[in-house]
Amino acid sequence: MTHRLANVVVDSADPRRLARFWAELLGWPVAHEAADEVDVRSPHAPWTFDLVFVPVTEPRNGKNRIHLDLASSSPGHQLELVERAVRLGARPADVGQHAVPWVVLADPEGNEFCVLEPRPEYAETGAVAAVVVDVPEPSAAAAFWSTAAGLPVGRDDGGVAGLRPPPGLPWLEFLPAAAPKAGKDRLHLDVDPVGDQAAAVAELERRGAVRADIGQGPEASWVVLADPWGGEFCVLRPGVTGPGDR
Repeated sequence: MTHRLANVVVDSADPRRLARFWAELLGWPVAHEAADEVDVRSPHAPWTFDLVFVPVTEPRNGKNRIHLDLASSSPGHQLELVERAVRLGARPADVGQHAVPWVVLADPEGNEFCVLEPRPEYAETGAVAAVVVDVPEPSAAAAFWSTAAGLPVGRDDGGVAGLRPPPGLPWLEFLPAAAPKAGKDRLHLDVDPVGDQAAAVAELERRGAVRADIGQGPEASWVVLADPWGGEFCVLRPGVTGPGDR
């Protein structure tokens, strides 16, 4: 069974406003816009890869377990990205980073993200360098998600582990968690099984995933699972990653 990383889904108080922020910051087009979903699409990914913004009524609570890192090609480009983000409504954020070469910001709804200094490993990712997940066991998480996302382990130094993408997609990286997961994730991942959905779900359950109820209802076409560390993710119907088709 093969799987592909399809979407990063963002719970939003105002999906249209937040999607516009990210579309303008990244230079990605809005591929779909409706009351219940707005999709911002990578123009360079080898398959459909979206940031999907969906409405929720629950307020954001604490630091997100998942965040985005943005790629830069030079110190000047990094500064340009930071200035553009601030003009669009981002603000500086303190997550305990101290003196680091990257810049930590929060989007208009408070979701943290980083604008990285130039790094060669992100030269071919496009605007989003990495999707970063805080977990208690980065190496074990990388092994699980290598199957779930269909990406090979590209680095694992015992503290930070990452899955290497094809050109046009972000790395999927795992960092040691500073705090235990609390409540439903504000951002989660969608995976697209290239094959039978039920078989894909069964395989992931054998590897430690469990069914999760986040209020999706019986009409949902996707299956909600939680990985072995409690992180929710969705297994889509095969090939259903187009606008409005989650």
